Amino acid sequence: MREGAGGARTEAMPFIGVLALQGGFEAHAKALARLQIPAREVRTTEDLDGLDALIIPGGESTTIGLGVEREGLAEPLIDFVRSGKPVLGTCAGMIMLDREHLGVLDIGVRRNAFGRQLASFETKLILDGAAIDAVFIRAPWVEDVGDGVEVLAEVDGHPVAVRQGNVLAVAFHPELSSDLSLHQWLVDRVQAA
Repeated sequence: MREGAGGARTEAMPFIGVLALQGGFEAHAKALARLQIPAREVRTTEDLDGLDALIIPGGESTTIGLGVEREGLAEPLIDFVRSGKPVLGTCAGMIMLDREHLGVLDIGVRRNAFGRQLASFETKLILDGAAIDAVFIRAPWVEDVGDGVEVLAEVDGHPVAVRQGNVLAVAFHPELSSDLSLHQWLVDRVQAA
């Protein structure tokens, strides 16, 4: 059973966690709430129990990594991804999923590739045939794509959205736009399982 609105339990509704060690976790929870999907802030290994999907938000990847280490979350997060449950990584979340960090996404990522805070920008991207609003803030890009990784979108020839199996990683902040399509992707993947 899942926690629904107001703490009620329901079987049909997906239950999605948002890694809440640092960064934009509250904005992701609000985006899920707009879809009427309950979210749980994940700070400990126990918080992963019973989740159907997970979001690893943007923020500062070094700080998130230190929090993951401090809380002993690395192996439980790796196990969660390998379980086949849908995972969305945004901005620093993309970095956390790469080869050098959790190692569950076969990509190499360049941090702050588009520049510092002053170089932040918004653009429209075509992702799986649909136009979406993308907000880039000190964003990374993918420098190296391994076998089995599908590039879904690019900016200036640099991959900014990739998918490998149950993992979708983007270099931007979907939680900062009105576009809920990436959060809906998680919901749809859970419901299709």
